[in-house]
Amino acid sequence: MKRRLFVAAVTLACAAIPAHAQTQITRPIRIVVPYVPGGGTDTLTRLIGPYISEEFGQQVVIDNRPGGSSTIGTQLVAKAAPDGELIGMIDAAFVINPSLLGTLPYDTIRDFAPISLIAVSPLVLCVHPQLPVKSVKDLVTLAKSRPGKVHFGSAGNGTAVHLAGEQFRSVTGTDLVHVPYKGAGQAITDLIGGQIEMAFSTQSSVKQYVSAGRLRALAITTPKRTTVMPEVITFTEAGYPGVDAKTINGLIGPAGTPKDYIARVHKAVIKALRQPDFQAKLGDLGFEQVGNTPEEFAKYVRTEIDKWRRVVKASGAKASL
Repeated sequence: MKRRLFVAAVTLACAAIPAHAQTQITRPIRIVVPYVPGGGTDTLTRLIGPYISEEFGQQVVIDNRPGGSSTIGTQLVAKAAPDGELIGMIDAAFVINPSLLGTLPYDTIRDFAPISLIAVSPLVLCVHPQLPVKSVKDLVTLAKSRPGKVHFGSAGNGTAVHLAGEQFRSVTGTDLVHVPYKGAGQAITDLIGGQIEMAFSTQSSVKQYVSAGRLRALAITTPKRTTVMPEVITFTEAGYPGVDAKTINGLIGPAGTPKDYIARVHKAVIKALRQPDFQAKLGDLGFEQVGNTPEEFAKYVRTEIDKWRRVVKASGAKASL
């Protein structure tokens, strides 16, 4: 009897160990950003980094790996050991690339462990102020009266702002001409100069020009109006709820990353999102905070991949690598 009790006690003790075991991080944590320093994705990563550092008591190093429409940096995450020492920040390209590029060096669903969608950046539809339209419906009417003669600019083929234009074209049944640029700045410059009639862009990129009267904002791609540009109505208010494109930023790890580690990174994200100074910085960058759970983020990724697959197929969009 004593022997059986001893064996049972040992068995129970061993079974309890995994429940209390915690992933040990003893070296700096790398966060891969698949773009050059200075952009919105990089800036947000540097803002969230100190909170992750505090949670684990380890230095956080930002590792910029641009190229391949974000696939070079993202592949590093997919191939990394699931030990918590390397995670990545993704943007809209993560959910667009599966349909846009066709063949990827990783599987977007199977090769990653979603941690949290930190924030989204809605897109504002802007037109040149001399264009004779005051609303989205005015623009649709104008575009239908001039098929193939209304141009929308973007930061390049396959970018989020390009596909926002394609989504708008599909939802409204208009015949628009896409003009790809080598960056968002060039597209906005030509929009201000009147070389193109319309463009989608982030709030942070166009707010100053809208305030100065150099651009006219018609609608924004959020369910509710934003605190950054509260005067701009939503596409739902404008009568076109199907236009919902936005840029996104979230953290992912390689598949197999321990759940306790993911929970702690998520905890750090939530802590950051609750800080007034962090919220203020997000607002200055034109972001709307999210901070969903790993399970919610995984579901969101699948939904977005399906949505953009339909848009890419309908538009025939190609990427600029």
